[in-house]
Amino acid sequence: MTQLVDDKVLANLLQGRTTPHLHPDRAVYTTGCWYVRLCQAALSPAVSGVLSGAFAELPPSLRSRALESLSELPAEIGLVSMRTIAPLIGRLRSRHRKLNLLSIEALAAALHLGAEVCLGTPSPPLQAALIAEGRQVVIVN
Repeated sequence: MTQLVDDKVLANLLQGRTTPHLHPDRAVYTTGCWYVRLCQAALSPAVSGVLSGAFAELPPSLRSRALESLSELPAEIGLVSMRTIAPLIGRLRSRHRKLNLLSIEALAAALHLGAEVCLGTPSPPLQAALIAEGRQVVIVN
């Protein structure tokens, strides 16, 4: 089964950190919004938070490699295109009106990929929508 990872789990992967609950033999994907959010956090020196702090705390050589991986995602990390899932997002909107763009994109990507969703940060509305649509959710700490 494919694994769809949020920005926090993606950051851990790019930083070479051990990520419990991820299966190394399964494909890993992320969404455009999660990727953008991680890029904003890690590549904008003015931004300070959990995602940016994780990169700032790395030793310089590891930070450089992690930022390189962020700037050009490794081939083994797939990125779901909005071109592919926009129509599905449109259809899902009627059933999941309360989800923001980030969450409905994740829901559509999970359905499109048939993926288990690995969240580094719990999101009750997204989790409820995923479960309602028959997708598995794992909180990765």
